[in-house]
Amino acid sequence: MITNLPNDLMEDILSRVPIERMRAVRLTCTKWNTLSNSPIFAKMHIDKAFDPAKEDESESRIIVLMEENLYLLSVFVNVNVYDVIIDFSVEQTGKLTCLDEQVKISNVYHCDGLLLCILEDVATRVVVWNPYLGQTRWIQLRSSHVVPWGLGFHNVSRYGIGYEDKGPGRNHKILRFIDVFLMEDGYKFLWYEIYDFESGLWTTLDVTEPHWRITHGDGVSVKGNTYWCARERDAEGWNGRRDYIKHIICFDYTRKRFGPLLPLPSEYTYAHVTLSCVREEKLAALCNSDENDDYWFEIWITTRIEAGKVSWSKFFTFNPNSLPHDSLFSFSGFYIDQVKKVVMFSGKRLNYHTVCIVNEEGEYQGEVAIGNLTEEKWWRSSLCPYVPSLVQVKGGRREKQSDLENFRYDEMMSRLTLFLWRCKKLGRNCSIST
Repeated sequence: MITNLPNDLMEDILSRVPIERMRAVRLTCTKWNTLSNSPIFAKMHIDKAFDPAKEDESESRIIVLMEENLYLLSVFVNVNVYDVIIDFSVEQTGKLTCLDEQVKISNVYHCDGLLLCILEDVATRVVVWNPYLGQTRWIQLRSSHVVPWGLGFHNVSRYGIGYEDKGPGRNHKILRFIDVFLMEDGYKFLWYEIYDFESGLWTTLDVTEPHWRITHGDGVSVKGNTYWCARERDAEGWNGRRDYIKHIICFDYTRKRFGPLLPLPSEYTYAHVTLSCVREEKLAALCNSDENDDYWFEIWITTRIEAGKVSWSKFFTFNPNSLPHDSLFSFSGFYIDQVKKVVMFSGKRLNYHTVCIVNEEGEYQGEVAIGNLTEEKWWRSSLCPYVPSLVQVKGGRREKQSDLENFRYDEMMSRLTLFLWRCKKLGRNCSIST
């Protein structure tokens, strides 16, 4: 191993290493670890790896959650002068490992190059991870995110990750909330709280029982805020009515509050909606309305997006019946390349996980197998775009919690204890609406 080269030459050599191999570089020796973690080297590495003038312009990078593990994919799409796809391929460039011992990841949220990982077998902690810097930060939850439900335990917590712009830097934050309803006796429990990376503290938010309720699907971060699908609380389908989706809602991490309900596009109400983003600058919505006989999906992209305002433009229409008869695509995320005018979905075909591609005319253009499907329950893999960042996740001072927050915490824990007691009392008959 060569370690006596000048630093500038060593930096130039190491900056050519693919990002998915940087963890191995850092573990090789102390000098390489120190060098690769310096801000100057990190900026040079990112510039070399992701400068459009230097890299293959047809390449996109995607992170896919597949069978409780994360993988980095390089996607290559070439189009001709008529925007016709002439080549499409996907390369699994590496498995991403955030800890020395491999953990099982049940869900992942991304913002500003950071990944918030919810773990399958750990109910009282989450981990925030910067894959590029190789940094992780374990965050202790103030309560378990699983509750007894029927014959087992289920995760009822929802999450979002975003940031507050503070002068020259950003203070990243995590939103966590439980908003559940016992269908047998009408008992409700709500707890919205926010974690501050700088102070290292959780704070209960003043959200009592709003007129809206966040529905199915994961939150998506755009410009530092998180957006979810939502509906009017009194319009939910708990009494036999169909559960349609008409709105989205935004959480503003700077103001620590939710904005108003914002309309989804078009005149329809939607049976299914999945949110994604375009470079974390625009929100995208995959919408399906079953008001017509044809099973069509529309993808819309925002032309304006703020905490209290939104406008939409239709990107394309897609009929999944155009897929091969033995192929399925997942609602668990999609990736848009607005320049190439294509959309990529995760899915499955036969015994393989796949990524399929659709052009702007809504036409299926092919798929690539990215891994073996070991069990049928795992076929719904999810994907999201990835661009590395220099955001530090380690450290953060530990401030003293205020007396007011201690009081609020004790109050919420008492309510949670009562909710859990009701769940256990109902036993296998317990039905929770989340």
